[in-house]
Amino acid sequence: MDELSKFYHSVTLDSDKCVGCTNCIKRCPTEAIRVRDGKAVITSERCIDCGECIRVCPQHAKRAKFTHLIELNEFKYTIAMPAPSLYGQFNNLDDIDYVLNGLKAMGFDSVYEVAGAAELVSEATRRLMDSGKLLRPVISSACPAIVRLIRVRFPDLVDHVLPLYSPMEVAARLAKKEASERENIPVEDIGVFFITPCPAKVTDVEAPINCEKSAVDGAIAISEIFPLLSSKMDKLTTLEPLAQSGIIGVSWATSGGESTALLKEKYLAADGIENCIRVLEETEDERIGKLDFIELNACPGGCVGGALCVENPYVAKARIQSLRKYMPVSKNHLDRDEEIPEDMKWQDELEFSNAFTLSDDIAESMRMMVEINKVVQKLPGLDCGACGSPTCKAFAEDLVEGYCLRTDCPFEARVDHTVQIPGLDDKKD
Repeated sequence: MDELSKFYHSVTLDSDKCVGCTNCIKRCPTEAIRVRDGKAVITSERCIDCGECIRVCPQHAKRAKFTHLIELNEFKYTIAMPAPSLYGQFNNLDDIDYVLNGLKAMGFDSVYEVAGAAELVSEATRRLMDSGKLLRPVISSACPAIVRLIRVRFPDLVDHVLPLYSPMEVAARLAKKEASERENIPVEDIGVFFITPCPAKVTDVEAPINCEKSAVDGAIAISEIFPLLSSKMDKLTTLEPLAQSGIIGVSWATSGGESTALLKEKYLAADGIENCIRVLEETEDERIGKLDFIELNACPGGCVGGALCVENPYVAKARIQSLRKYMPVSKNHLDRDEEIPEDMKWQDELEFSNAFTLSDDIAESMRMMVEINKVVQKLPGLDCGACGSPTCKAFAEDLVEGYCLRTDCPFEARVDHTVQIPGLDDKKD
């Protein structure tokens, strides 16, 4: 079985709520969703947990699995790791310490800012790029949905992905090490919980691509924690100085923040999964000019647009921009004469895993492609989704693979034998 089929998925479907409206099949970037017998069906091998289906489902039939606060009780010592995007959820916030102190008031023993680790990753990226050892353009590895998208759909770009762990993973490793030494507690008794803006990060915690086990013990949705955190922040009377990040780290919350921290001129930053796909297609086809770095965020506006956030992404982005004026440039740096720490680097190389293959047998795959092309030529090309497949081409693939009938297309149902391919008309799972 292909490794991708074993992926843990944070995006789930509640069939009882699904009405088969086809909104999700049209917006899924990897065509992982079909509507069969009036209900959506998610193909595990293709799903990258980007959360687009959660965002567009009017029935709220798609939802994300995440860690709940009660799971903090499993550890003797707990650490909250807020994503920089969390700061953009609060109106009139002028001091990050309100958020950090609010998290401690909720019951966490300490906090560790992911923004601080982002500053370290930015510096490590600059060093790696200056070494000349990375293929240009270097593609950011910070967004797990983008990394998984490249892995299943863009084989020529796999070697361009930055071989560094995300700020979330780096922060968790540093937080556990520091807390263990400071509190004299075994690492296994320390629970680190990331406050996440998106389901892709939940998946990255439960099924990391480039290490056996994540140092993060759970991912709590911003939407889950927001009401209680807001209440605790309103009741704060004194503030403990906890903030340990600057403009560079906090800027990672929005599209372009990671790129500008690299101090390079030749970079591209794109957000929104459809825009990212177009950039990757043009990069793979070498239709984009010479670039040093490409930053891609699957969510609109960057992490502030995650499906588990509570605020409009562009409002949150404006708040982040306003908040930065009170901050220093950076508070975290690698040792100047020291190599990049090994626990910041990927353990294994990223491998392409094709979830779109028709058959492992090349001859059979070619035969199926010929049949698919014959079907496509006879279809109306409207990509209406009424058949339960996102496009006419996807419908042709499903038909050839035996997952549907030609009469599932409403246009084919009205005309007898418009598409005639021996052996296909009676196929259906």
